[in-house]
Amino acid sequence: MDDSAPKRADARRNQKALLDAAAAVFVASGVEAPIRDIAAKAGVGTATIYRHFPTRADLIIAVYRHQVEALAEAGPALLAASATPYAALAQWLDQFVDFVITKQGLPAVLQSDAPCYDPLHSYFLERLVPVCTQLLEAASAEIRGGLDAYELMRGIGGLCAGASSKHPYDARRLVGLLVAGLRRPD
Repeated sequence: MDDSAPKRADARRNQKALLDAAAAVFVASGVEAPIRDIAAKAGVGTATIYRHFPTRADLIIAVYRHQVEALAEAGPALLAASATPYAALAQWLDQFVDFVITKQGLPAVLQSDAPCYDPLHSYFLERLVPVCTQLLEAASAEIRGGLDAYELMRGIGGLCAGASSKHPYDARRLVGLLVAGLRRPD
């Protein structure tokens, strides 16, 4: 079977549903969650998951890439639909927080010796830094100047990093304060 051939629309929908189900299970139970839990959430058999993703690493990588793509596509869509560029930026950063704080167990996997995970961080940066840059540039009249997209994303990542530690706190509230602080004073 040729993997480079375009998938049928129903196959793409099924794969999206499977990736969404896997992401939800990973959020609830971590990336080591049983495949049967993912299959149950997706309403498919475990064989279906293994047919699409022969290894857990294949599934983790596909979920990660799927979520990065959704976040990358959200930026331009929010710019087109939001009342102001700042509103689009704030909404996108809220989605970015969701992305960051729902990666329970992923840092340990990404730092493992498995070389299949090596390209994921570069992929994340290549896809999301330009989107954040576009949003910052669009909102430049509404926000303080001199802000770098990578710097902002790292800062948000840092604020979210401790949210699952033994002393949890509301990372979303802290990021909200940061985003509010981006606005130019009246």
